[in-house]
Amino acid sequence: MENLERILSEHPFFSGLDKGFLELACGCARNARFESGAYIAHEGEAADQFYLLREGRVALQITAPGRGAATFLTLGPGDVFGVNWLVPPYRWTYDARTLDVTRAIAMDGKCLRNKCEADHHMGYDIMKRLMPIVIDRLHTTRLQFLDLYNADV
Repeated sequence: MENLERILSEHPFFSGLDKGFLELACGCARNARFESGAYIAHEGEAADQFYLLREGRVALQITAPGRGAATFLTLGPGDVFGVNWLVPPYRWTYDARTLDVTRAIAMDGKCLRNKCEADHHMGYDIMKRLMPIVIDRLHTTRLQFLDLYNADV
């Protein structure tokens, strides 16, 4: 079995994290494997997991009535998704479906929240790592929206 601490330390999200924080985060981590076409999460479900992708691709999708599922972002190795674990009401706001056989590290959201709450320095470090991802995804969504309506940036 691969060492989770080593795997986490090599993932871009946790790279350079303080060793003590990394050990704490490992207590919330487990290996996960999904077949191609599997749904990892559905909109509206409890967002109790946060995923660090190691292999494969995951499509983040929203469903519009009468239009079906639309992919708004495709993620691959080194990416993360599922930041909903951090903000109440802790619900998925999109579907996550694998496009290939996918390997990931699944982080237990409640466990990680509790550890961040108990150690505010760790929580702040995790937040500093999450915010650029959130901002980048908002920017990407904005550009897609502008493209959809052929608007000028």
